[in-house]
Amino acid sequence: MRVRIKRIDKSLPLPEYKTGGAVAFDLSARISATILPKQVVFVPLNVALEPPDGYMVMLAARSSLHKKGLMLANGVGIIDRDFSGNEDEYHAALYNFTDEPVKVKQGERLVQGVFKKYDKAEWEEVEDLGNKTRGGFGSTGKN
Repeated sequence: MRVRIKRIDKSLPLPEYKTGGAVAFDLSARISATILPKQVVFVPLNVALEPPDGYMVMLAARSSLHKKGLMLANGVGIIDRDFSGNEDEYHAALYNFTDEPVKVKQGERLVQGVFKKYDKAEWEEVEDLGNKTRGGFGSTGKN
């Protein structure tokens, strides 16, 4: 799959898959930043992408992000295919869950991206789904 990409700072490398079996590519900070305790900072990731038709990009934390005391404030980032203009740089909303400032260095790998195929639903509104009610939130496995 060929994907058009625009780097904002060309001195930083393109995103890369770190192993042959990796399904996600790493994205790095374009700037250095200090994130104060309990603060959210939007860190630019140095790329604008144009996913192919029928694909979107999902951003998730790298497994090492929590070791720094950071997490994605929105859990998972969903980036629409049409967020692909020249100024549509990807950002990571990073939350510092510690009681100390956390530094992010320019070029540091923070999040990982995955291209996901998607379908769009056509809604068919009904009065009765015809299925047995399973239970409320957190009811899996309960009788």
